[in-house]
Amino acid sequence: MKKVLMMLVLVGTLILSACGGGMAETEDHDHAAGTGVEVHDAWARSALKDGNGAAYMLVHNHGTEDDAIVGASSDAANVVEIHLSQMKADGTMEMIKQDAIAIPAEGEVELKPGSYHVMLIGLKQDLKAGDEITVTLHFTHHEDITLTIPVMDAENMGGSGMDGHNMMEATPTP
Repeated sequence: MKKVLMMLVLVGTLILSACGGGMAETEDHDHAAGTGVEVHDAWARSALKDGNGAAYMLVHNHGTEDDAIVGASSDAANVVEIHLSQMKADGTMEMIKQDAIAIPAEGEVELKPGSYHVMLIGLKQDLKAGDEITVTLHFTHHEDITLTIPVMDAENMGGSGMDGHNMMEATPTP
């Protein structure tokens, strides 16, 4: 009976992991073995051609070594940068270009409106809800991860729709 139960648990686990749980498509397969970097819940906000857009996601480092996102690229924009949005003391939002976003060993970092995000500058086309874009993340140690990211309306994803930053969620860095 124990063997049958264990087999059912194993088969169930394999089926659930094959479903992907809403993960963005990646060319990274390290996460299947429980090591390396895993990216999921990625989305980009809708925006107009020649304007700016932003992409958000949750990045897990399953490895035993600290890593960092050191850049990104995309064919959807002329320039792609890593940014941090935060509230200044005077109550206005500021955006600060980042050289890297640290991802601690066995930790995670969330790129979200009002915080860290991938900034898409000079969009080459309109990003409309239902579209998909490709974004490649570059890391200090891990190999690049290429994502296929769905475009969604910011209002439906916790964003304000105002230049990709939700002022209600912004918190100053300690």
